[in-house]
Amino acid sequence: MILLFPLFILELIISIQMGISIGVGYSLLWILGSMFIGVVLIKNSHIALSSGADQIFTGKLSIQKFHNSALSYLAGSIFLFIPGVLSDTFGLILLIYTLYLHFIAKITPENRNNQFNTNKENDDVIDVEVISSDSDRLSKS
Repeated sequence: MILLFPLFILELIISIQMGISIGVGYSLLWILGSMFIGVVLIKNSHIALSSGADQIFTGKLSIQKFHNSALSYLAGSIFLFIPGVLSDTFGLILLIYTLYLHFIAKITPENRNNQFNTNKENDDVIDVEVISSDSDRLSKS
């Protein structure tokens, strides 16, 4: 809690300096635009999380990478929603990390030993159906 106060002061100083350098109108547009993007990302988070879950089931994304991706996506969206230049920077860094996990780290080959993969080929198992022929024998006697 004590560490949040210096972060708040630093956020305020950087935001005021940005407002002075680009102007109050553009600074206000920046804040409202980043808040809008943060709200849209939070509203559509269920889509991003479900696509990550689909990638887990197909073996293209490990559970650890999905956890990191989901956490960075939600934290990045929340940081974009918080007004300020420093928080927007943190949010963009986290969203770039999410994109890295979904697109660049996804290039790794699929894991065929995935516990959720239902398309496993197992040659050691023979699927048979046993039909009891006792009733046929009794009817012949």
